[in-house]
Amino acid sequence: MKSGKPSEPLAKVGIARRSFLKHGLAAGVATAIPFPFVNVRYGLTAPEPIRVGVVGCGGRGTGAALNVLQAKTNVIYPPPRKGYHTENAVPGAKAMAENVEVIALADLFRDRLEECRAQLRAVGTSVRDEHCFVGFDGCDKLLQVAGLNYVILATPPVFRPRELRAAIEAGKHVFMEKPAAVDAPGVRSILESGEMAKRKNLGIVAGTIRRHSADQIETVSQLHDGAIGKIVEARAYFNIGEIWMIPREAGWGQMEWQLRNWPYFTWASGDILVEQHIHTIDLINWIMGAKPVRAYGMGGRLARPSWEYGHIYDHFAIEYEYPGGVRLFSQNRQIDGCTDRVGAAVLGTKGTSNCENRIQGDREWVFQGQVRDPYEQEHIDLIESIRSGKPLNEAKQVAESTLTAIMGRESAYSGQEITWEAALNSQRNYTPKEFTLGDCPFPEVPMPRNYRFY
Repeated sequence: MKSGKPSEPLAKVGIARRSFLKHGLAAGVATAIPFPFVNVRYGLTAPEPIRVGVVGCGGRGTGAALNVLQAKTNVIYPPPRKGYHTENAVPGAKAMAENVEVIALADLFRDRLEECRAQLRAVGTSVRDEHCFVGFDGCDKLLQVAGLNYVILATPPVFRPRELRAAIEAGKHVFMEKPAAVDAPGVRSILESGEMAKRKNLGIVAGTIRRHSADQIETVSQLHDGAIGKIVEARAYFNIGEIWMIPREAGWGQMEWQLRNWPYFTWASGDILVEQHIHTIDLINWIMGAKPVRAYGMGGRLARPSWEYGHIYDHFAIEYEYPGGVRLFSQNRQIDGCTDRVGAAVLGTKGTSNCENRIQGDREWVFQGQVRDPYEQEHIDLIESIRSGKPLNEAKQVAESTLTAIMGRESAYSGQEITWEAALNSQRNYTPKEFTLGDCPFPEVPMPRNYRFY
């Protein structure tokens, strides 16, 4: 789950029984499909067509496109340099999903879109030229493609609130990558779009993949059933090395260079705590069944060598307080040469858990089931919920986990304790006033003595 580096596909295996029941999967049950079509020759029903549009064709968007097709191939990451061609894709792979097709693509940059098309061609999927859109208005144009009913949103997070709103208003089901936003105004917009989706019976699933992994679903269920008693403390880590960076090329304006290196700019990504550590923060929120009441933390920039790595921090340490006084001690780091640690743990009155597949204490338990690649499972869950007529809606949970991360970031940036209410009502808006591929300011590194939370 390292940011920018999709995990290797796991073997396609069965799903644990409890995972099946919890998600209401209806695969193979024709009577649960609201609008099947009939094969006249054999008298069989086939699943409702899912016609996918991908907004954001970088590594994660391309990966999501292959995941929704259940296609076994590789995604080239870090973002390729010049000279990338179709030979980098894996030839001969086949798409496996039933009656699911990718029919439209949109990206700000032509080269990223064409790289995605090359990967899709390698699994037998061709996207017509007239269904490929480049530019800041690409999402709006893609949403007008006839027959499209499922949208993947994988652009930098700053665009997520506006694109989700546009997709829901257009009547599309949405898979959106995490995080949901980079600031509080964006989070509030996500919450509003989630309510709109409920009224329109549209699905929204977020890229918080732990919620779609059978081992973690079962582990959280055990914890909710009291396997370790009352939880009194939690820990969460996402400590890794540096991720990819694209050197600036001649002809790139400041905006283009920053967007191609979006993880390194708070306005585009939310900083590493929001863009990356949200995975483990979301896991703790899920386990606690609550959102924190306040955050108190610190962070800084020790190892980022220069402006080439933007202005974001490379480490955070945040203490969150949940209702009842339970503390979460959270760490996030991107510094090479250090001991990596990614995961979480909770301590209860009767035992402990690694939050992934094990319970220790009065009740010893280890997950024994099989796990399907959660990057595929999240799409399977959404598609089957759509076909059952009861689409999943994860807007609220991912919005709250996003705000949890934002609250920690704002505490570290400002040096102040930040409450949930203050974070939710914050008026700080990181979205640029306009988007053009020209000049834009290079942000200063946030410093507690100068940065003001509002």
